[in-house]
Amino acid sequence: MAILSYILSGLTSYAALTLGLFGLSLKVPRAGFFARCLAAYASLLFCAAYGVLASICLRLVGYGQISQWTVARAFKWSMWLTTGIHFDVIEGQEYLSTRPAVFLANHQTELDVLLLGAVLPQYSAVTAKRSLSRVPLLGWFMTLSGTVFIDRANRETAFKAFDNAANLMKTKGQSVIIFPEGTRSYAREPALLPFKKGAFHLAVQAEADIVPIVAENYAHILNVKKMQFTSGDVKVKVLPPISTKGLTAADVDSLAQSTRQSMLDVMVEMAKARKVENLTNGKVAMENAPRTSRSTAVEI
Repeated sequence: MAILSYILSGLTSYAALTLGLFGLSLKVPRAGFFARCLAAYASLLFCAAYGVLASICLRLVGYGQISQWTVARAFKWSMWLTTGIHFDVIEGQEYLSTRPAVFLANHQTELDVLLLGAVLPQYSAVTAKRSLSRVPLLGWFMTLSGTVFIDRANRETAFKAFDNAANLMKTKGQSVIIFPEGTRSYAREPALLPFKKGAFHLAVQAEADIVPIVAENYAHILNVKKMQFTSGDVKVKVLPPISTKGLTAADVDSLAQSTRQSMLDVMVEMAKARKVENLTNGKVAMENAPRTSRSTAVEI
């Protein structure tokens, strides 16, 4: 009972601090950064704990392959409720049903975990660095749900992990989602880091289609360096599948370069569309403002 009391006391204090920071953000905007960070971590831990139980239950009834999809959806909605952030697929939703496939997504910040909640297909698994497997709750869930762990410091075990993933793709139709940049870019403008080749070798080895997923640059939502974290929507486009049939390891370099360029082009296009949308919304707001407000602005 004492342990339970401590846990409940800790959770209550955590919730009170988070709500207090949200209230303070009305006067001190930077407090909103910490409030949403706390809310996001709480959502992640809650969903990871749920994921441990869900993964065990789903594996027992023969549906272990949809464990990550189940938890990703739970995280999507819990994050929307606690932080007001939502990733919205505005184009190419139908391509997410491609199976098996290697889904590639650009990697901007830690918030990309929420991107997975919006785009992760049912029969798919994510890849992650092996060190995450040792994180309590999150690592347990990822291990139970079939995450493909990559040891970046050991080339041999990394290749073995991809070999196992390719075998699952061929035999069970399992898809894989990968961030080919390998790390977060924290870019404030549309940009992509150089792509690592592992995802493309996997696609060629498994003879699976590559499906690029592009999230617009969302520095307007989360800017870690400036400690800005606000609510809002992030637009996502899913590009048409790229066939790898007939390709060999010799084609990987050109395949990676062309895929990266197509994703970067879409990011730039989405950034331009966002600027036009913001200008239009600003113009409409001015037109709808009270006459006294408009006349004052002109006089200034």
